[in-house]
Amino acid sequence: MTKFTDLGLSKPLIDALAAKNYDVPTPIQAQAIPIVLSGRDLLGIAQTGTGKTAAFMLPSLDRLVAASRNRPAPGRARMLVLAPTRELAAQIADSARTYAKGQHLSVGVIFGGVPVPRSIREVSRGLDVLVATPGRLLDLVDQRVLDLSALEILVLDEADQMLDLGFIHALKRIVQLIPKQRQTLFFSATMPKSIRQLADAYLTNPAEVAVTPVASTAERVSQTVTFVNQAEKQALLTLFFQATQIDRSLVFSRTKHGADKIVRFLSASGIDANAIHGNKSQAQRERALGLFRSGEVPILVATDIAARGIDIPGVSHVVNFDLPDVPEQYVHRIGRTARAGAEGEAIAFCSPDERINLRDIEKLVRMKLADRPLPEGFMAAVEAIKRLKPAPRRDDVRERQPHSGRRFKPTASIKADRREDGRRREDRNERQQQQRAEGGQRRDERNERQGQQQRPQRHPHRTDGPSAHRADGGQRRDGRNERQGEQQGARNHGQQRHPHRADGHPGHRQGGRPKRPFHGRGRGPNNNRAQG
Repeated sequence: MTKFTDLGLSKPLIDALAAKNYDVPTPIQAQAIPIVLSGRDLLGIAQTGTGKTAAFMLPSLDRLVAASRNRPAPGRARMLVLAPTRELAAQIADSARTYAKGQHLSVGVIFGGVPVPRSIREVSRGLDVLVATPGRLLDLVDQRVLDLSALEILVLDEADQMLDLGFIHALKRIVQLIPKQRQTLFFSATMPKSIRQLADAYLTNPAEVAVTPVASTAERVSQTVTFVNQAEKQALLTLFFQATQIDRSLVFSRTKHGADKIVRFLSASGIDANAIHGNKSQAQRERALGLFRSGEVPILVATDIAARGIDIPGVSHVVNFDLPDVPEQYVHRIGRTARAGAEGEAIAFCSPDERINLRDIEKLVRMKLADRPLPEGFMAAVEAIKRLKPAPRRDDVRERQPHSGRRFKPTASIKADRREDGRRREDRNERQQQQRAEGGQRRDERNERQGQQQRPQRHPHRTDGPSAHRADGGQRRDGRNERQGEQQGARNHGQQRHPHRADGHPGHRQGGRPKRPFHGRGRGPNNNRAQG
């Protein structure tokens, strides 16, 4: 049996692994670590939960230490790890800090949803390892606070998810900013044609490691499907949680609005749950993940944005409330359970219009999902859900629920929301008061400066004062008026407009311009009507 001590890792890394009781590597780690240590590019195919983070992070840290270079310059990084979601980036950074203990290597993470100045401070000190999402990374590059010209190692984690989320143009631009002489590591759970083309473009003579068949699902996951109408899915989900003992469960919805709606109906049925999706703030997402990780709120409803960023042990059930339109997403979703050697269960709800999605999924995973019949009491649950009014949204929670008449007892997650809202409100009020005080101070300073300033003289070189300016101005005005009067008088007496011309001008002869007869319509003596 292969052990971490057999892979050529340094003693500090072996000690860090032993502190976490890691002794035997996973298949992807056993195959990838020696290749990365040799300096070759790598294309790794492995589904989520197989230990990819350690597979690229452990040997990369060893290579950074072996290079024995000085601390990176401010605003530069030696290793860049790109992740598609904020949650995944944060988890990769946490793992890197754990492995880098005692190595004197600096690790930082930047992603959207946090204040930009905080990200600027993170990269301004210079980092050995930088974990980032593509959007925030390019923001800092455009602001000229981050320089990628000294990069030694580039890691692209969840490459297929990068393309699904539309990061292809960002990836192309990032690759143009980094040195051509580098080590590049690609990891993906699936191998569509687009990933193969991307790998051919950015990898140089890569070694390929595939520990499972492409797009296969976890062997320890029990997969079933229940056929149900779309409008009856909420009743089926509520009945499932009321009748099933779970440790932690992930529920996947196709839309953000659908995720919030599921949470409100579960809360109205007395089942505590949180939602996580792109419309949630970073603080709300981190709080929901924290409550889910601790088990205080054991149900987390998510969109596919969370399918690649949640690495939480103890997820016993994954429920596909909506089947994904892209069959590869199904692989990533159910990969959230059966992690670290545990077993898990994946349940799919399939409506009549989703049968084509189910067929694509079964074709991709090369197996037919077992049929799970509707539970007893299902129709009664459907009627109960129709009569049930959904719980109010978390930001509109009142002291009483309108449908029950009983006093509402807020859950731990709602209390946490209220505390967070109170803190944000206090911070906002404090900032507003400070801004008003600064504005008043600036206004007083401006008034004081205006009072001290004197009206400058029109001619600074003259010392006779503004009264002389007014006198001179009056004289000039009188002279100008006198000249204009002479010119007007000359025109009235038929004099030439240009006296310096000897021949004069036909239109300026004495007597003025001759009158022309008026032939238009009007009331004058020459109008046609008067002549007729």
